Amino acid sequence: METIHGKHFSITDPEGIRTVIYQVNETKKEYLDEYPRYTVERLDYSEELVGNLTRKTFYVEEPQENGNQLVILSFGADRVVINTGLLLGNEVKITKRPEPFQFNTLYSEEEMEYKNFQYTPNLQRPITIIDPETTEEVKPMLYFDERTNEVRGKCKLKPYKSYFAFEIREKK
Repeated sequence: METIHGKHFSITDPEGIRTVIYQVNETKKEYLDEYPRYTVERLDYSEELVGNLTRKTFYVEEPQENGNQLVILSFGADRVVINTGLLLGNEVKITKRPEPFQFNTLYSEEEMEYKNFQYTPNLQRPITIIDPETTEEVKPMLYFDERTNEVRGKCKLKPYKSYFAFEIREKK
């Protein structure tokens, strides 16, 4: 019989709210020359309907002894509420007040099929782009940039539509 070493916890979303949770991973010192200090990993979850509410159970595969840092994104009709949390032992501690975050807005009114948002998917700048209507990540299309001699990515963003993009950086 297999032993499961992970942890799980549940939250309940009210009607019209969709929550996704990311675990923040810190890169080991020996890899900091090649990779960013922090990366994020979206937690898998299962869900069940309880009346008008949605109960989501999130799974952390490798709980850390000193805790797992979490970014909790709750998508509503016209806003995103951002909280941070810590999974420590069998308890999830969530900030009482959302912390202020610096952000920029991407928006286009040009009539075109898509807008290209470029970034390098080599983990030097790990940006996560989310469609707030579906809460799914916008995956990049990879291509080879002959001018810079590197693999890059383009995300197709539709005009007249909002997207939520974030990255984890060290405060300087």
